[in-house]
Amino acid sequence: MENPAAQALAFWAAPLPLGVAYSGGADSTALLHAAARRWPGQVHALHVHHGLQRAADDFEAHCAATCAQLGVPLHVGRVDARHAPGESPEDAARRARYATLAGLAQAHGLQDVALAQHADDQVETMLIALGRGAGLDGLAGMPRQMRRHGVHFHRPMLDVHASALRDWIAASGTPHIDDPSNADLRYTRNRIREQVLPALAAALPQFRETFARSARNAAKASALLADVGSRDMAQAGSPPRLAVLRTLPRERLANALRHWLKRDHGSVPSEAQLEQLLDQIEACSTRGHRISLKIAAGRVERQGDTLHWYNAPPLS
Repeated sequence: MENPAAQALAFWAAPLPLGVAYSGGADSTALLHAAARRWPGQVHALHVHHGLQRAADDFEAHCAATCAQLGVPLHVGRVDARHAPGESPEDAARRARYATLAGLAQAHGLQDVALAQHADDQVETMLIALGRGAGLDGLAGMPRQMRRHGVHFHRPMLDVHASALRDWIAASGTPHIDDPSNADLRYTRNRIREQVLPALAAALPQFRETFARSARNAAKASALLADVGSRDMAQAGSPPRLAVLRTLPRERLANALRHWLKRDHGSVPSEAQLEQLLDQIEACSTRGHRISLKIAAGRVERQGDTLHWYNAPPLS
């Protein structure tokens, strides 16, 4: 039985040398084996030691043994991925993981890292986005390539089913780690995996393919809106001039403001915050009209005829 990860890599012109994010789990194990076989001597394994479980040291030891057998250098980064009060533990761990992977890659001269996320992960991501009421960016799911922390991350297995990877692992007897946290139903992603995906498979057997098509369509629409937003903000200037913003129809203004806040300040406003900002811009027909609104982790204020962003919210 052929490794389905190898089939995915056969059609990918990977940038070499290549880092592979390797947790020791079934998915990343299949990816590392396929990459090491396809590009011998050009692959590095990057392992994040989260420090969240007692077994983390055992996970690292397993990864070291596998890499020694494959002749692949292993680079380990330790990180404290505990979440702050009120913060999602899944989001905190994800941010810490990407930052650590990027740091490991750069420390060893790597500009590209392959991730083992697959078709089922893509569906889970889209369902989480739907549950949060996300817009097109969220519904576009995970891109095949992105740049974060100065490193290019790639997802070459987004068309591969999780079951195919598990079947290969079982049939080949390839050693891997079963992370007990993956069965913890306190986490949204695990509940979707254990409870929702089986129901989807029973009702809509082709759901992975149709969700992937929807993600591609959402990504195209999102890119179009980003282009429109970029053009509108180019006209408005930086910082944006209120006189130009007020000429835009409300929905187009909302798109332009979202684009400005995300592109220039890494901030995503809630729907309520954005609606309040739109109302204030619509109402500011005089120089004396004040705007000072909390937006995500910062604030937007009016200064003369322009809008400005500040990293800290206004004092209460």
